[in-house]
Amino acid sequence: MLGKFALAHHAAPPHDAGDTAPERQMTTFDDIPETALAWHRDGRGAVLATVVETWGSAPRPTGSQLAISGTGEFAGSVSGGCVEGAVVAEAMDALSDGWPRLLTYGISDDDAFAVGLACGGTIRILVEPVGAAIPEALLADLVAARAERRAVAMVVDTETWQRKLTPAPSDFAQRFAMDRSGFEGSRFVAIHNPPLRLIVVGAVHIAQPLIQMARLAGYDPFLVDPRSAFASDARFPGEVISTDWPDEALAGIGLDARTAVVTLAHDPKIDDPAIEAALASDVFYLGSLGSKRTHAKRLERLGATHDSDALKRIHAPVGLDIGAKSPAEIAISILAEMTERLRRG
Repeated sequence: MLGKFALAHHAAPPHDAGDTAPERQMTTFDDIPETALAWHRDGRGAVLATVVETWGSAPRPTGSQLAISGTGEFAGSVSGGCVEGAVVAEAMDALSDGWPRLLTYGISDDDAFAVGLACGGTIRILVEPVGAAIPEALLADLVAARAERRAVAMVVDTETWQRKLTPAPSDFAQRFAMDRSGFEGSRFVAIHNPPLRLIVVGAVHIAQPLIQMARLAGYDPFLVDPRSAFASDARFPGEVISTDWPDEALAGIGLDARTAVVTLAHDPKIDDPAIEAALASDVFYLGSLGSKRTHAKRLERLGATHDSDALKRIHAPVGLDIGAKSPAEIAISILAEMTERLRRG
C-alpha cells in the first residue's frame, strides 16, 4: 500500500537543548506546534513532522504538520492517511535517539485514489523531536508569535541542523506573501502566517454570500453592523457578529497585514468610521461599496483628514469589474479583488 523509497537523510546527533458549538469562533491557527509544546511540557514527549517537499499528486501541501506524542497520540496530517502510520513509527524512534530525520515516501495510485487524488506522488517529511532537535525555547517563541499574530518563519538548515525564527518582512518576503513554505538551498523555510481575516461592515444582502465564499477561501469572517435587525443570527447563522459601532469593533479585534476590510453598509455613519480605522492600519485590502459618484463624495469627506495617497488604498467601487449584477456575483468580484491584492500586492 505504501512504499518508503528511502531514508533520505539520517542526521547526526543534534545540539543539546537544556468550539463553542454551534456558534463559530474566530480561528487562530491549526494548533499543531501548540499541541507539540504542550505534550513535551507535560512529560509525554513530542515530535513534529513537517511536509518539506512534494512531487506529483501529494495529499497535503508543503508545510503541513503532524504532532506525535511519546504515548502514540497524534494531531494534524502530513498525507491524509497514506503514510501517517509509518511517520508515527519513525517519530517513536526519533524520541528514543533524539535525532531528526528526513524521510521520503512514495504514495501508490491505489492509496492516492483512497484519499481523493487521481494518481500517486512522493512526499518528503522532516521529523524533529522536541527538546532534542527543536529546542523547547524556540518552539515556545514560535507559539508566542502565532498567538500574537506575528508572521514568522521557522528556518532549519538540513545540513547543520541549526534552527532559527525569522520575522516578516525578511529575505523570504515572497514566501510570506504567497503562504509558501519550501527549501532555500539546504534550508527549509516553514512559513507561519497569521490566519487571514475578513471584516465585513454592513450586514446587507451582499454580505451573506461574501462571508460564505470567504470562509471557503480560508478567511475568518467577522461581521460588524450596529443595526441589530440587519446583523442577526437568523440572517447570518453561526457567524461571528458585532453590533458595536465599527470604530469600537475594529479597535477591539485589531487590524493587521493579514486582514481585509470591506464596507457594504452604504451609510457614511457606519462605513466611514471603519474606513478611517482601516486607513490607519496596514490591512492588505480595503474595499467600499458604492457608485463612482458615491465614492467621489466619500473622498470629499475623507480628504479633510487623509492625503490622496492614503485614499488611493480604497478600492471603490468595490470588486473587480466583471459585470457582476447579483449579490453573489458581486461577492465573487470582491473576493477576486481581495485575492489579487493579497497575492500580487
